[in-house]
Amino acid sequence: MNDELKQFDAIRPFEPEELPAVYDRLLADSQFQAVLAYLYPQAPLEAIGAKMRACKTSLEFQKVFCYTFLQDLLAKASKGCDMDCTAIDTRRRYTFVSNHRDIVLDSALLDKLMFDAGFTTTCEIAIGDNLLSLPWVKDLVRVNKSFIVERSLQPRQMLVASRRLSEYMHYAIGRKNENIWIAQREGRAKDSDDRTQPAILKMMAMGGEGSAVERLAQLHIVPLAISYEFDPCDYLKAAEFQLKRDVPGWKKSAQDDVHSMRTGIMGYKGRIHYQCAPCIDDFLGSLSSDIPKTEVFDVIARHIDRQIHSNYRLYPSNYVALDLLEGSATHAAAYSPADKAFFEQYLAAQLAKIEVPGKDEAFLRERMLTMYANPVRNYEA
Repeated sequence: MNDELKQFDAIRPFEPEELPAVYDRLLADSQFQAVLAYLYPQAPLEAIGAKMRACKTSLEFQKVFCYTFLQDLLAKASKGCDMDCTAIDTRRRYTFVSNHRDIVLDSALLDKLMFDAGFTTTCEIAIGDNLLSLPWVKDLVRVNKSFIVERSLQPRQMLVASRRLSEYMHYAIGRKNENIWIAQREGRAKDSDDRTQPAILKMMAMGGEGSAVERLAQLHIVPLAISYEFDPCDYLKAAEFQLKRDVPGWKKSAQDDVHSMRTGIMGYKGRIHYQCAPCIDDFLGSLSSDIPKTEVFDVIARHIDRQIHSNYRLYPSNYVALDLLEGSATHAAAYSPADKAFFEQYLAAQLAKIEVPGKDEAFLRERMLTMYANPVRNYEA
């Protein structure tokens, strides 16, 4: 392993020579064994271990384990999943910046779709350390080409960590010839009002050479719009809104995160579409040098937002939700009476799953409708 890579040891994905020891660690972990027994009830641990050890790179591991898992999952939990990447060149390397709906699947499905589209490699995935409290989970995500975003730090440490993270992203694109996926904001947009946090762009511009705009151009950013017809975590997100409203200082626990991950992966998603906008390098090149330094990241964030919003795929559920919310029939041409009846049934079933003290049905319903309506509002704007 080269010395240049060593400075990123705490956050980077594992290199091929490290995998055998990591596989041994994983296979010896009782919690990981329980997950394997759940996923592959018929397969003995020894057989899975042999299959893992035969994967000499993370990319091989993704092809052998993740790809087939996602294919089976989509067959059960979706009505199909596709990607339009005609706006980019599959031979080049990019940093995909996307809206964030599902903790695990947003990036996992992108990897699968990249295989399908003929990319020669997948993405290295930015993942927050708040989701990695279990050592075996941390190992597994790093086998699966994830790098770690350190979040729970003091302000001074945070600056050092952000710079290292940014330098690693530049290294992954420029030297390792990898793609990257990062969410446009920290945490999911619980109300589906997707906005890019300028702070994420500021972090990305800490590495590289030249002006802030030149540094971002070195990452070859592609705005990516992800559209799920149904969000299996919608009722959990609505419950969070009520708990935050009613319980002073309420915070999600690690257990809540695990529950959200499981629900998001296994729950029904309907149709799923990924749409790549053109790489923003030309846009960055056209920016006037007169823009005040303090506004540069805001201008770029707004451009990414416009690209994501205009590339949503909208479903009948989105239009029905907006009309129900506004008590109108403005978008009635976009859905049938059957679509409306189906969505209202779906909504009632999801609301029924919510268990919170002093359950506020009207508030929870409004929150869930807003989640489905906001993509239409942003698209129309």
